[in-house]
Amino acid sequence: MRAAVLEEFGTPMVLKEIEKPVAGPGQVLVRIEASGVNPLDLKISAGQAAHAERTLPAVLGLDLAGVVEQVGEGVTGFAPGDEVYGMTGGVGDLQGSLAQYAAVDARLLAPKPASLDMREAAALPLVAITAWEGLVDRAQVRAGHKVLIHGGAGGVGHVGIQIARARGAEVFGTDAPHRLKAVEEFGATAIDFTAETPQEYTERLTGGEGFDVVYDTVGGPVLDASFAIARTYTGHVLSSLGWGTHSIAPLSFRGATYSGVFTLAPMLTGRGREHHGEILREITALADSGRLGPLLDPRRFGLADVAHAHAAVADGTATGKVVVGIDH
Repeated sequence: MRAAVLEEFGTPMVLKEIEKPVAGPGQVLVRIEASGVNPLDLKISAGQAAHAERTLPAVLGLDLAGVVEQVGEGVTGFAPGDEVYGMTGGVGDLQGSLAQYAAVDARLLAPKPASLDMREAAALPLVAITAWEGLVDRAQVRAGHKVLIHGGAGGVGHVGIQIARARGAEVFGTDAPHRLKAVEEFGATAIDFTAETPQEYTERLTGGEGFDVVYDTVGGPVLDASFAIARTYTGHVLSSLGWGTHSIAPLSFRGATYSGVFTLAPMLTGRGREHHGEILREITALADSGRLGPLLDPRRFGLADVAHAHAAVADGTATGKVVVGIDH
């Protein structure tokens, strides 16, 4: 099969013929139709993501959508011909999705939303799982909550807005001026973070009470600011990028709560993988009911164009999730 192989960190991937895998016990062989590109893919490629535990040479790509070709021993719930999607590889010792086929842990897969095409489905797994683990698993977002998502037009952000709204919350999203329209189109109240301080918009939108849930998808100073605008006692701050050194004093003085989200853990440890499949089944139901969909960059990339796809993410020109189509 053809695959884009990273042989050295910081160098372009090489399009090569490598051995086609077979489905082992508990695995499904997927004919990959599309591979979603995430900022983490770029960090792994550059050798800047030690937490992903990637050894070389390697096939990168975390997200896939495709068709089941073979089912391994002990697998139930999938059959050849099924359309599936999932966050299945590209970290640790797991083959990624920038290839024509991958043998993946069946627990990480779910039926692809019938309402989405392969490119749209491949754009969702990592960002949808990350959003769900924070908003639903940790914060239990529900009707009556005021939810603030930093980076509302970003990958995790725009899906998080849709998940929170589907659960009945009132949602707000911060972003740069040129991205505020996308925040509004997904149903959130848009906040221009260049025009107001966190204290100013918290006063304006909550009467100074603070937000019930604050999801930081940006990291750094944004997480620090989040600690100071959570609702006293019952507020919950989440972060998918809480890897720096931060003072929790502002959060502690409010008596509020913090949770970190590390979406890669099940793939790296083998523990909790079935929950990723469960989350994606929930995402499929939301998509097929018309309540969730991805923001997709319109440009088309193939396996031979992986460098251009990564550049589109790196240079900030992407107007949504970038997806690589896999030709057979």
